[in-house]
Amino acid sequence: MNQDRLFYFTRLRLALWYTAVMGVILSLCGFALYRAMDRAHWLAVDRELNSVAGTLHDSIELRLQQPERLEPILQELLPDLCAVNSYCIDRKSNVQRHIAGVVNQGGYYVRLLDNSHQLMAIAGDYPPGLTPVSQQEPWQTLKDDRGQLYHQLSLALHTQDNRSWGYMQIGRSLADLDGHLEALQWILGLGLPIAILLVGGASWWLAGLAMQPIYLSYKQIQQFTADAAHELRTPLAAIRATVESTLRMSRLPETEARGILETIERQNLRLTELVADLLLLSRLERQPIERQHQLCCSNDIVSDLVEELAALAIASEIELELEVRSPQPVIVKGNQEQLYRLVSNLIVNAIQYTPTGGKVSVILDRRDEQAIVQVRDTGMGIALEEQPRIFDRFYRVKSDRSRHTGGSGLGLSIALAIAKTHHGKLEVQSILGKGSTFSLRLPLIKPEFDDLTT
Repeated sequence: MNQDRLFYFTRLRLALWYTAVMGVILSLCGFALYRAMDRAHWLAVDRELNSVAGTLHDSIELRLQQPERLEPILQELLPDLCAVNSYCIDRKSNVQRHIAGVVNQGGYYVRLLDNSHQLMAIAGDYPPGLTPVSQQEPWQTLKDDRGQLYHQLSLALHTQDNRSWGYMQIGRSLADLDGHLEALQWILGLGLPIAILLVGGASWWLAGLAMQPIYLSYKQIQQFTADAAHELRTPLAAIRATVESTLRMSRLPETEARGILETIERQNLRLTELVADLLLLSRLERQPIERQHQLCCSNDIVSDLVEELAALAIASEIELELEVRSPQPVIVKGNQEQLYRLVSNLIVNAIQYTPTGGKVSVILDRRDEQAIVQVRDTGMGIALEEQPRIFDRFYRVKSDRSRHTGGSGLGLSIALAIAKTHHGKLEVQSILGKGSTFSLRLPLIKPEFDDLTT
C-alpha cells in the first residue's frame, strides 16, 4: 500500500512539474504572440497612415499659394473641411466619405494648422477633445474625451513657391486595433487555462505511461527478492537444523557424522547452484556474454543431450526421442556452452513436468533461414493465463515450490536470456492437460557444402 502511494505521489509530482513547465512555455508563447500581433498591427497602421498622409500632402501642396490661407480648392479635396470659428453642418452621416479620394473608411480626420501651430480647419471624422496644438514629434498617439486612442502623423506644408504654409495633421482611430487586441486577449485569457487543463490531463496520462515500466520493474524486484529469500531460506534452514541437532548430541558416531556432513554438502551444493544461476542471469541481462565467433553444429548439441539425459528419462519412466528433420547439418554461430545449457534446460524441464509413461520429443529442423529446436512433451501443460509468466525467475506453475519437480525455477529464465544474447527467440505453445512445446529459433549459418549437389 505504501509503495502504491509512493508511486501515486511520484506520478502526481511528475504531472504537476510537466504541467507547470508547459504552462510557463505556453504563457511565454502567448505573450510573444500578443506582442508580435500588437507590433504587426501598429506597423500596418503606420504604413497605412503614412501612405494616406503622403498622398493627401502631395495633393494639397500643389494647390497652396499663400501661407496660412485656406484656398477654395481645398474644399474640393476635403469636402468635409470646416474652418475654425465658422458654422459647419454636422456631417455625421458623411463619416464614411472619401478624403481626397484616398481615405476610404471611417475613423480618419485631418487638421490644418498655421505656422504657430494654431488650429485653422478640420475635416473628416474629427473626435472631440483632442489637443489642437501640435507636438514636435511627427508621430503621436492621442486620446479623446471618451478615452479612445488615435494615431496621428504631422507633416509640414509649403506653397508653390516653397514658402512655409503651416502644418497638416492626419490621424485615424485605433478602435479596430484595440478591438483585435482585445479579442486576442480574450482568446489567450480563456484558451491558456483550457490548454493548461488539457496539458495537465495529458501530463497525468504520460506520467502514468512513464511510471508503468518503473512500477513493473519495482514489482519484479520485490517479487524476485521474496522468491530469492524463499529459495535461500529452505537450504539454510536445513543446514541450521542439522547443525543444531548435531550440537545436542554428546557423542556422535562416525556413520551419523558422515550422514550429517553429506546433508550439509547437498544443501551447500544447492545454495551454490542457486547463486551461480543468479549470477549468470545478472551477467546475461546487464552485459550479455559475447558470443565467440565459432560455428556450432546443432545436430551434435541435441544428439549429445538426448544421449546424456536418456538415463534421467528412463529413471522417470519417460520415453525420450530425437527427430532430425533436416538432411543438412544445422549450423549456428554462437557460444556452444551457452547453447548447450539452453537446450539442456528445456529437455530437463520437459522430463520433470511429464508424468510417468509420457513422452518427450526433441525435434531439430531448419526453416526460413532459421535453426529450429523444438522440445515437445505430453505433460500437464500450462494454462493460457500462466504462459506469459513461465519465463519469470522462480516462477512455477500453480506456485508449486515443492522439491519433487526439482530445480529452483530459474531454468527457463536462463534459457530465455541465452536465446536473447544469440538474437534468437524462445516461445511456448501449450494446452492444459495435453502437453507443451518449447520452440527455439536461432539465425541459421549456411555451411559451404550446402551449395554442393550430388
